[in-house]
Amino acid sequence: MVERCFRDISENSLRRGVFTSVPELVAAIDGYIAHHNINPTPFIWTMSARDILQKVIRADGRLPTKQNALHQGWPAPMRSDDLVHFCPPGRLIIGNGSRHQLPALLHRLGYRKGLIVTDAFFVSATPWVTEYVEAARALGLATHVYSGGMPDPTTTLCDEATAVLRGELLDAMPDHVIALGGGSNIDLAKALCLTLPEGRPVLNFAGDISWARPLPLIAMPTTAGTGSEATPGAILLDPNNSTKVAVSDNSLRPAIALIDPEFTFTCPPRVTADAGIDAFTHAIESYLTIDSANYDRGGHTDPGYSGRSSLTMMFAREAMRLCIAWLDRTYTQGDDIEARTGMAYASVYAALSYGSAGLNAVHGIAYAVAGQTHKSHGSTNAVILPYVLDSLREVRRPEMLEIARLFGVPTGDQDRAVREMPRLVRDLVDRLGIPTNLRAFGIEEADLERLSEDAIGVARLAKALPLPDVKSAYRSIIRNAWQGRLSADTSMQARPESGVYDNASS
Repeated sequence: MVERCFRDISENSLRRGVFTSVPELVAAIDGYIAHHNINPTPFIWTMSARDILQKVIRADGRLPTKQNALHQGWPAPMRSDDLVHFCPPGRLIIGNGSRHQLPALLHRLGYRKGLIVTDAFFVSATPWVTEYVEAARALGLATHVYSGGMPDPTTTLCDEATAVLRGELLDAMPDHVIALGGGSNIDLAKALCLTLPEGRPVLNFAGDISWARPLPLIAMPTTAGTGSEATPGAILLDPNNSTKVAVSDNSLRPAIALIDPEFTFTCPPRVTADAGIDAFTHAIESYLTIDSANYDRGGHTDPGYSGRSSLTMMFAREAMRLCIAWLDRTYTQGDDIEARTGMAYASVYAALSYGSAGLNAVHGIAYAVAGQTHKSHGSTNAVILPYVLDSLREVRRPEMLEIARLFGVPTGDQDRAVREMPRLVRDLVDRLGIPTNLRAFGIEEADLERLSEDAIGVARLAKALPLPDVKSAYRSIIRNAWQGRLSADTSMQARPESGVYDNASS
């Protein structure tokens, strides 16, 4: 009976686009069973139609909708005004246990002297560094290990590491650098790829560095979120003035990005949540950012970021789908291999989107929030994200509807669906144990104006927000974020069905 039910409904009605959400399909299946007087088997008695559907969802991590199954209703796969400038890593390797392939691959590519940039935890508490060094040695590759990585690396740390390593390596300068760790270790490794060859201070590489010839980088992320393995830049903190310094060029994109989800299996819940919401932010923010046709490249012939295109949006959509399917479960069930693997894919897909499309107000304001609170990067993104989404309801209405569908929101009432989506994102943030407004985050009302000015000061992100009056938009976003106010909060719309939340986290 179950097979007959799904055949008659899923293959016919759903294919024709009659249903746009799981709740609608659930109601249809329940109605079908009642209308045809089907005598449910013991299996059906023990599992409701909703449970059956959720089993299907868990099997492939997506909602069984027309939009997801047939990719109808999405923005067109090609847009005639796109100006695509897409720069992925040289090689992208993804898979559980894929780290074991690396020594043989590097040997085949002709590398012989490597430097691993990591931190003390990965050297002392995991077997990964020792395993790699021994396997590489067996193939004739020499590897030097630097374990001085720190969270939020500074320009001082980079310059000190440069001096130490040049003294230790002497004439045996590496022909490649391997980064093992989260975004901080990968950013430090990127900077060292620039500074090691000549020993220059890292601040020499702020601005245009088309003249630089960095060492090849192999990135192996141990968290599912930052996306540094696919981006052109590194962020370092200058302790002299407490500002963040961006070192960026497409030559800094990894020659090899190796994504082994097994690296993430032991991440604690707090790291999992912060990294995962960072990945979701990358996906949704780059999906809604300024179009490539309108992006100001400043005359740059090889821009690191160039606005969204049909190509970046394709990766962003898949990243959002995976985050909605797996982020909750990864946080609450850290030993779930399927969920961990799903988030590893989500992270790199999000990076492939934002690594070329770029970001906007969420990260711009989050940097300013971090400057005042010194909270983690993922959490500062998370507290701002719902309110930026709320500000884009009108200018990105079709895209907001598509994201709402991913959450399982019925879109028959489009106004309600567009309002509801930011609130669902805020609910997700709350479930991850992150404050959902700036007041709870530690920001004082008296500091809001300074926060706005600091955020607007990150010009490359502010100019990518697709709204006409960016300064006014920033102030409104920040005020709403401090008050915890979304448009859905003041509407008379009812909350979505309870099943939406289950589907989003299944």
